[in-house]
Amino acid sequence: METLDQIKTRIGAAVTEAKIEILQNGSPSQQHSLLIDNERAVEIARFLRDDPELRLDFCSDVTGIDWLDRTVKKTVKVKQVVDGVEKEVDHTSEEVIPGYLEAVYHLYSIARKHGPVIIRMRTADRAAEARLPSLTPVWRSAEFQEREIFDLYGIYFDGHPDLRRILTDYGFSGYPLRKDFPLTGYVEVRYDDELKRVVYQPVDLVQEFRDFDFMSPWEGAPHILPGDEKAAMAPGVASGDPGKKA
Repeated sequence: METLDQIKTRIGAAVTEAKIEILQNGSPSQQHSLLIDNERAVEIARFLRDDPELRLDFCSDVTGIDWLDRTVKKTVKVKQVVDGVEKEVDHTSEEVIPGYLEAVYHLYSIARKHGPVIIRMRTADRAAEARLPSLTPVWRSAEFQEREIFDLYGIYFDGHPDLRRILTDYGFSGYPLRKDFPLTGYVEVRYDDELKRVVYQPVDLVQEFRDFDFMSPWEGAPHILPGDEKAAMAPGVASGDPGKKA
């Protein structure tokens, strides 16, 4: 299979004015990806599918990513006069990168037996109705997975043939897989006997933290199993010597 640099070059030749960037992946997998232009995304996708050399005819999965606002520190060498002598010193600056959402597609070729080629699209921000073009018209297997991203991350896919919730219920508030979503959720769904219908009520759960428990297997009594609590209370066991008998 061609390298990402070669694929990028051929996309640029076939889809004029397309903006494409190679994103490096520093993990052990070294699965680098292509960040593609949202405005030309469908054209790029069709090229990747129909090009006789690539034939990326199968989209195996589509995932969402939520990137919060973050600050990146950059250190560069600058020349500065110190005690009358010009020296190179480290200058550190901070850059604030606004948050955004991503949709990531893993593409394979069944015909050519190669892959994956990973492509990404980014939203402009983390707004409640952030939008990206749907690639379902190119790869039908992306339909349910784009619906999942819509439901859990709040990305609206323009051109999707059936953009409906797929995991949460209608009336659910918020996007459960966004990083700022509260662990307790926003609403509780229950059936009201008096109203004879499903109702949604705000949830305000307080996280309760238990006191120190020496009986807990993760807090100092390593050999106590469910049902052995009485034996564990024998003298010596509670003090951390499970082998000592009364």
